[in-house]
Amino acid sequence: MGDATELDIEHGGSRVAKDLFSGAVGGIAQVLIGQPFDIVKVRLQTSTQYSSALDCATKIFQNEGPRAFYKGTLTPLIGIGACVSVQFGAFHWARRQLESRNAQQQQNNPELSYGQFYLAGAFAGLANTFLSSPIEHIRIRLQTQPHGAARLYRGPVDCVRKLAAHEGLMRGVYRGSAVTLLREAQAYGFWFLTFEYLMNADARRNGVDRKEISTLKVATYGGLAGEALWIASYPFDVVKSKMQSDGFGAQQKYKTMRDAFGQTWRAEGARGFWKGIGPTLLRAMPVSGGTFAVVELTMRALG
Repeated sequence: MGDATELDIEHGGSRVAKDLFSGAVGGIAQVLIGQPFDIVKVRLQTSTQYSSALDCATKIFQNEGPRAFYKGTLTPLIGIGACVSVQFGAFHWARRQLESRNAQQQQNNPELSYGQFYLAGAFAGLANTFLSSPIEHIRIRLQTQPHGAARLYRGPVDCVRKLAAHEGLMRGVYRGSAVTLLREAQAYGFWFLTFEYLMNADARRNGVDRKEISTLKVATYGGLAGEALWIASYPFDVVKSKMQSDGFGAQQKYKTMRDAFGQTWRAEGARGFWKGIGPTLLRAMPVSGGTFAVVELTMRALG
């Protein structure tokens, strides 16, 4: 009995390690594919000086050069790899817990309902918030700071130091964490739910095991999951970007998450919560598709 328990623990630990590693590889791919789209999205969300995504991208290229599209990349390259690692590790851990619960309550039928897939994804988002909130805050500060000699931060470490000096760790570095928590739960609930639904539907329709689904299909379903993620959570993301690019002290415009929602509604109406959605959805397909394809291939390779 003891040997069986030890084997279960060892197998569970090995599975978690594989989930975390696969997620980290997928996260690196996500950043390299999506960073140029992301800086356009953030600039559109936090500024009124651009008439469109194309206008924004053109002005960035003309005024700051091609390297500007990878401003602030070091932080997400390290951090997003860790974030996606946590997302997949937490999702599959929650999934296994729910499968075990289902097996006990439903006569050995561990299959998850789609509501449970959403809950497992939302749990992954919540687990991820501790990392994603400061990482995205730093990235947004670096992406929106003035160009050239007027820049405010020399890099990620300098940015963290100055944010902490303004208002401390929680109110400075972790500014916008409440709305980030809401965004992450909603976003990753829909992300994993959509992907699992499409993969399971394909497997049933064609009578194949999930491992037999082609990489191209995995990437397509992952891309569609990325579209669902942003459509479900975008207003939260807009408010997060506004709060995390806001000033400090007398220059601070938004006092709370509720205040940011209210001011956006009064100033811009419903359209204000969807600024930048175009380049975001354009980015979501290759980024999310690439992430799921890389994770799935890595998991298959690891066995």
